Amino acid sequence: MSRILIVDDDLEILALLQKFFCRHGYDVEVARDGASMWKAIERQVPELVILDLMLPGEDGLSLCQRLRAEQRVAILMLTAMGELSDRIIGLELGADDYLSKPFDARELLARVRAVLRRAGDARPPRDDARPLLGFSGWQLDVTRRELRSPEGVMIPLSGGEFDLLLVFVEHPQRILSREQLLDLARGHAHDAIDRSIDVQVSRLRRKLEADAKRPVVIRTVRNGGYLFIPAVSRL
Repeated sequence: MSRILIVDDDLEILALLQKFFCRHGYDVEVARDGASMWKAIERQVPELVILDLMLPGEDGLSLCQRLRAEQRVAILMLTAMGELSDRIIGLELGADDYLSKPFDARELLARVRAVLRRAGDARPPRDDARPLLGFSGWQLDVTRRELRSPEGVMIPLSGGEFDLLLVFVEHPQRILSREQLLDLARGHAHDAIDRSIDVQVSRLRRKLEADAKRPVVIRTVRNGGYLFIPAVSRL
């Protein structure tokens, strides 16, 4: 049973979502602000946090940034309708997905399932034929969902960043459009907004490239998408 923590200052939304997700087999805890969120996490770390952007006290973007730095949990942010800039900032800070209010609970459920599935928390361990992949001295452990630098340093990745990097590694030296990347990394539970992929690529470049402004790992192809340049090998 996957554990979900829902953080929202609207008591009616909290009650409805708690009942809805419990009915679908999830272990659910709720919090109304950042302070109560951290107390809930101290009691038990969830697999996923559904985090509203507008909260009293510390806002959702700040909490997202702290969560990504301190905890290995999936994060789904709830944003106001049309606030694309907030969505982009949320992705920059490490959120795995986002959904605009007002939303249909069934769409939120689909996104939660997709995020947990990508994080490996809603599926049985898979028998991966290529658990450890290498490129340009880097090592990507598919089973453990870990990335190590050529110097052996563990590089932290959000769930969305790992999934996107895995798509690149599984399709090296091939131009992939933004829509293809969205479909391969997120399935069909996504908004077809090119900018979200651009944000994730930008974050990956800052972690993989010696100079993110002159990329030699992930190249932008004008009017085409992106190209993962290095050869990939099994280790």
